[in-house]
Amino acid sequence: MSEQTIIWDLDLIHKYNYSGPRYTSYPTALEFNQQYGDDDFIKATQRYLERPLSLYIHIPFCHKLCYFCGCNKIITRHKHKADEYLDVLEKEIINRARYFKDRKVTQMHWGGGTPTFLDKQQISRLVSLLRHHFHFVDNAELSIEIDPREIELDVIDHLRHEGFNRLSMGVQDFNKEVQQKVNREQDEAFIFALVERARNVGFHSTSIDLIYGLPKQTKESFAFTLKRVIELSPDRLSVFNYAHLPNLFAAQRKIKDEDLPLAEEKLEILQETISTLTTNGYQFIGMDHFAKPDDELAVAQRKGILHRNFQGYTTHEECDLLGMGVSAISMLGDNYAQNEKVLKEYYARVNSEGNALWRGLSLTNDDCIRRDVIKTLICNFSLHFSDIEKMHNIVFHDYFKEDLELLVPMKDDGLVEITVDGIQVTPRGRLLIRNICMCFDTYLRNQMRQRQFSRVI
Repeated sequence: MSEQTIIWDLDLIHKYNYSGPRYTSYPTALEFNQQYGDDDFIKATQRYLERPLSLYIHIPFCHKLCYFCGCNKIITRHKHKADEYLDVLEKEIINRARYFKDRKVTQMHWGGGTPTFLDKQQISRLVSLLRHHFHFVDNAELSIEIDPREIELDVIDHLRHEGFNRLSMGVQDFNKEVQQKVNREQDEAFIFALVERARNVGFHSTSIDLIYGLPKQTKESFAFTLKRVIELSPDRLSVFNYAHLPNLFAAQRKIKDEDLPLAEEKLEILQETISTLTTNGYQFIGMDHFAKPDDELAVAQRKGILHRNFQGYTTHEECDLLGMGVSAISMLGDNYAQNEKVLKEYYARVNSEGNALWRGLSLTNDDCIRRDVIKTLICNFSLHFSDIEKMHNIVFHDYFKEDLELLVPMKDDGLVEITVDGIQVTPRGRLLIRNICMCFDTYLRNQMRQRQFSRVI
C-alpha cells in the first residue's frame, strides 16, 4: 500500500471528530503570555546566530469583506491607509533588522489581509526596504497571497520583477451561488489567466485555497469546483474546513445557519475532495494540504524533512521565523513572540518603542521535546523513538509513558501502529493526525480547554 494512501473510515471520523489544535506551533498561541517582553525577544535573536531567516510580513487591508473570514484584516478602499501602515512598518523593520544583521534570508512570505491591496509603487517600496535591511540569498523563496478579484494581470509581472517566485490565491469555490452567499464573487476566466500569466513569467509554484462547508455547497456543486481546479492544475492546494463561529467573527453573522451544509454532507464533500485530488495525482500532505508529487512539500515529506510553522507546512526547517506587521508571530528557536493585534495599538507601540511586541512564550525543555514529537508526527506520519532519544537524551518509553497509554485506544482502533522502535500513523489515522498529536499535548490534559479549538474534520 502506498505511503500516501488514505482510508476513509466514517465511524472512526465520527468517533474522533472533536475539537483540537492545528499545531502550527506547540505550545499553541493560547499559552502565549504578556509577561514575555522585548528583553526576552532580543535574547532569543542571539541564541542561534548561524540559522538562516524566514520573514513573514502581514498586510492587513482588504477591499471587500468575505463573510467567512476570521483573519486579522481591515476593510477599506483608501490607499493612503496603506502608506500610513508602511510608514510604521518601516520603523519596525529598521528596529528589528539590527538583531539579524549577520543572518541570511532564505524565505519570505507576505500574508494578510490581502498583500496585493498594495499598488505597484507600494510593493516596490516595501521590497526595497526589506532588501536594504536584510541579506537575501540569490535563490530565496519569496511568496505572496493574492486576491483574484482586485488585481490587474500586469501586477503578476511586477511581483516577478521584484523577486517573488511563488503565489497563493484564494478561490474558495467556483460556484456562483456560493460566492454570492459569502460576498466573494470572482471571474473564473481571470483566475485561469492569472495562473497562466504567473507560469509564463517564471513563478515556480502556484497554490490555490478552497473552503468546504460554505453556504449552499453540496457534494455535487463542490465536484464542479474540483473539476475546474484539476484543469487549473496548481502545484499545491489547501482545502480548509469552514468553522462557523459567528460569536467570534462578526462577519459570519451574515451567513445564515440554514444555508450551511449539514455535517454529513460536509463530510461527503471532504471525502469527495480527497478522492478526486489523490486520484488526479496530488499527494496528501496532511490535514488540509495537497501537493503534486514533484512539489518541494511532497518531496520533503517523502524524505522525512517536512516542517510546520505558523504559515503551515514548509520545507525550511532550519530557519528562524521573524514576523513583522500587525498581529505577526515570530518563532525564534525556543521562543514565540506575537505583535499587537489591534492596528491602532500596533501603531502606538511602534511609534513609541520601535516594536509592537504584545505577548510571547519561552519554551521549557519539556515543551521543546513535545514540539519535536508533534511536529514529526504531523509532518511525516511516523516517528522513530531513537531520533527523539538522541536529540533530547531521554528514554522515550519512560518519558512518554502516560502519552503512550493515551495512544492505546487509537492503536486498538487502527489509527496507529506502535512498535518497539516507533509510531506509524496508518492510512486510517492520517485524517485524524491532530487527535494523535493531542495525546502528547500536556496543555490539553484538562479536556475543557478543547472548547477553544475547531473540530479536527
